[in-house]
Amino acid sequence: MAPLGADAVAAAWAALRARAVAPMLRAAVWACLVMSVMLVVEAACMSLVSLVAVRLLRRRPERRYKWEPMPGAAVGDDVEDPPLDCGEFPRVLVQIPMYNEKEVYKLSIGAACALTWPPDRIIIQVLDDSTDPLIKELVELECQDWASKKININYEVRDNRKGYKAGALKKGMEHIYAQQCDFIAIFDADFQPESDFLLKTIPFLVHNPKIALVQTRWEFVNYGVCLMTRIQKMSLDYHFKVEQESGSFMHAFFGFNGTAGVWRVSAINESGGWKDRTTVEDMDLAVRAGLKGWEFLYVGDIRVKSELPSTFKAYRHQQHRWTCGAANLFRKMAWEIVTNKGVSIWKKYHLLYSFFFVRRVIAPILTFLFYCIVIPLSAMVPEVSIPVWGLVYIPTAITIMNAIRNPRSLHLMPFWILFENVMSLHRMRAALTGLLETAHANDWVVTEKVGDLVKDDLDIPLLEPLRPTECVERIYVTELLLAFYLLICASYDFVLGSHTYYMYIYLQAFAFVILGFGFVGTKTPCS
Repeated sequence: MAPLGADAVAAAWAALRARAVAPMLRAAVWACLVMSVMLVVEAACMSLVSLVAVRLLRRRPERRYKWEPMPGAAVGDDVEDPPLDCGEFPRVLVQIPMYNEKEVYKLSIGAACALTWPPDRIIIQVLDDSTDPLIKELVELECQDWASKKININYEVRDNRKGYKAGALKKGMEHIYAQQCDFIAIFDADFQPESDFLLKTIPFLVHNPKIALVQTRWEFVNYGVCLMTRIQKMSLDYHFKVEQESGSFMHAFFGFNGTAGVWRVSAINESGGWKDRTTVEDMDLAVRAGLKGWEFLYVGDIRVKSELPSTFKAYRHQQHRWTCGAANLFRKMAWEIVTNKGVSIWKKYHLLYSFFFVRRVIAPILTFLFYCIVIPLSAMVPEVSIPVWGLVYIPTAITIMNAIRNPRSLHLMPFWILFENVMSLHRMRAALTGLLETAHANDWVVTEKVGDLVKDDLDIPLLEPLRPTECVERIYVTELLLAFYLLICASYDFVLGSHTYYMYIYLQAFAFVILGFGFVGTKTPCS
């Protein structure tokens, strides 16, 4: 039998398109358009609240809640040892959970020990789950060194890592001295609060008994190291400026970021304490406290220094933990939210639809499905057309809303779009893993940090070659397969197609190739 000619192949593809591909693709297009509308409406509402109510109307936290300085405290003044009236100060526990944090343990412990607060009213608690004996010894010696300077610091270890961070925090609260404290400030190992952190945050809790949590904003010491960290800063700035700010203003609720926040101990206890059923123990506690009627406050003017993941591998692990854990928590708590009788229907709606469904489920699935699968495939199926409002207007609107809150990073928006689309592959997979609660739903990988090492070389290019031929683990096969798929779709559209999608698809394919070969982030030794 003679091989099929080009005309026969084209005819067969046309028949397959008409009978099977086009109907399924058309349904996928409209499903994506519906989800796009949901996403853009949610983003517009949050941006409007954040921009108008918080920025234009100046509805600052100090105007909405009572705030008075602690007795004798000179907040913001250049006073080394302000005279503090110890009798008026509540007891505060500062928890620092860590796991093999050789690069940053000194930074966080030193910053915590430098916090301005009466010495007999503050306890520093280092919760070390390290498995490396050398690192454990170094951390313990650091604690002993601060203790010799009359700092009330306790070095606590466990004989296992059950529950990971949640388990460590829960174990730390079981100590008698911890149970005597009124508030708990939590800092991850790479966070460095300013000395007046407690003087600025605790008054909100002291004077407003309904507030359970005061969350502050993250500031990044290494955001300029490479293009990937600059893109991360753009996304996290939007998260704090829009999502956290609008949630705090509209609903007095948002997801705890797990660090750089101060909790009321009674709120933690009333909500059931720390649980390790997901990889987002911070969000879990926040949701349960919200269902008990507690209020949360975000204070964006207070910033805490921290570190962004500077390698693609570390960033992938972090995003998997955050996305998978949130989706898994939605699965576990949806019915509990529905049946809860302690909050209003409006707050239930916010939790179920806005906080969980749209932002934690729809967003990662839509981004990958629409921009990396449906649009490229539609370039090969002329029977299916995507409305211009879904193809152009909605993505442009979302981009503009992000750009407004990141005006200094406007020139990086094209890179942000392409990078976020590549990351949507991992976020969608993580979201489905959490929703379906597969075997990897509770995988926990601690984000690698570099600490002061980042200061040794600030001249790292925006795209640092990682020489994947020297290290096979830096080649990401899934990204390369997606790049191949996108190249086929773009080339078909360029040569035979009736659309002009190929310009975008080629750029997206190029982004998948760059990340697939590990040409992003900073260079780290092969393990």
